[in-house]
Amino acid sequence: MNKNLRSLALSAMLAIAPVGSALAADNLTLRIGTEGAYPPFNYFSADGQLGGFDVEIGKALCAEMQARCSFVAQDWDGIIPALKAGKYDVIIASMFITEKRKKQVHFTNPYQKAAMTFVVPKDSQQSDFSPEAMAGKTIGAQGSSTQADYLTALYPDSDVRLYPTQDAVNLDLVSGRLDAQVGDMIPMLDWTRGSEDGSCCKLAGEPITDPAFVGEGVGMAVRQEDDALRQKLNKALDTIVANGTYKAINDKFFAINILTLK
Repeated sequence: MNKNLRSLALSAMLAIAPVGSALAADNLTLRIGTEGAYPPFNYFSADGQLGGFDVEIGKALCAEMQARCSFVAQDWDGIIPALKAGKYDVIIASMFITEKRKKQVHFTNPYQKAAMTFVVPKDSQQSDFSPEAMAGKTIGAQGSSTQADYLTALYPDSDVRLYPTQDAVNLDLVSGRLDAQVGDMIPMLDWTRGSEDGSCCKLAGEPITDPAFVGEGVGMAVRQEDDALRQKLNKALDTIVANGTYKAINDKFFAINILTLK
């Protein structure tokens, strides 16, 4: 190849390279991990498809980022280890942002406000939910959750029972095997007001908002080395909140705005 031809070939390669890199950057493909057992946030529909608030928010973010996305169901107690192992790229599963979890993953800005609550049978006369008042009582929560951390840390004299899913906690409360449970406020509000089995029960006591347990809100989790992805998700989240997409999804599932709890 003569000198002129070599120069032309090199120039063509340099011209093509940036275009190829830009295309690679724009062709974002994401795998989204969620639980699939936490309605109305994430669940399997009758036809076996993942649905719920988390899933629709994930789809809206993917549309905004022009990303090709797929969803992966994962049991809650293994959801962070599976992210770190590369099973998926981001967790969108109503996960509280806590200092304990921030040691393992990085979080986006909150896409929900966080609060927990006690839930008791409708005929319960319990009004004091201090550790002293609940001594000897049987209280349930989903295992590997902030509710579990809250109960095991502050209620040593209660019979704290932990379950693999929120549905299993609900079932034991309905069946009379629990005096109370602690759950996330929004799904517990939805369960008690919007489902037949949940009509047995009511929210009780003041909302639990201790930042040591509910953290800074609910965020999406990525691997600690994936800060560029975290920033993309934050930007997309800001956009769907600003353009009304977030509210449209919120209003399909909830009577209040769960970004503000108002």
